[in-house]
Amino acid sequence: MIKVLLVDDHAVVRAGLRLLLETEPGLAAVGEAADGLDAVRLSHDLRPDVVLMDLHLPGMDGVAATRRITTELPQVRVLALSTFDLEEHVVAALRAGASGFLPKDVSPEELIEGIKIVHRGEATVAPRLLIGLIGTFVRPARPRGFVSPAELSVLSERELRVLELIAHGLSNTQIAQEVGLSVSTVKNRVSDLFAKLGIRDRAQAVIVAYEAGLVRPGDGRP
Repeated sequence: MIKVLLVDDHAVVRAGLRLLLETEPGLAAVGEAADGLDAVRLSHDLRPDVVLMDLHLPGMDGVAATRRITTELPQVRVLALSTFDLEEHVVAALRAGASGFLPKDVSPEELIEGIKIVHRGEATVAPRLLIGLIGTFVRPARPRGFVSPAELSVLSERELRVLELIAHGLSNTQIAQEVGLSVSTVKNRVSDLFAKLGIRDRAQAVIVAYEAGLVRPGDGRP
């Protein structure tokens, strides 16, 4: 059972997150906090596995609370959430020790997967945010149209299209609407292309698409 502490200054948001976790086997909300100080205190008292941390909190903000929690309780993972997905907020949260950053408008399936990823000790950032970070902090992409045979030649044309849409931040539901497939079929396609490329999540998919020149910072939806 993955124990999750919910941190948000809006009671309705915490209630919605709790309801979501209650529908997912293996996850349990063990507490709620409305500000950063309470988040730190409850992290010590409850020892959750994962803290879902809103960054914009009264008093001690989420970045400062994240820094305290990850410093004082290194076994506790923090997954930052925010309605503001500016690059500087993402970087601030990750530098404070967060294992991931997701905007609050992610789908329920993406949030659940994000919790499981950070619980495993790995990192996750929403694809649409990651492409901006790569463009800011990583060397420029190779020219558009360059596709590394070692990376992408194993994919079908349809799988390449799905990879491109993932890299632009689309959820499985949105991809299904874009390519005219069912959501379950898209899930299978995503799993297949992850296996073919030897990657584990959407964040790594963005990196592969960026390095191959399929997407570049500032691109709109293809």
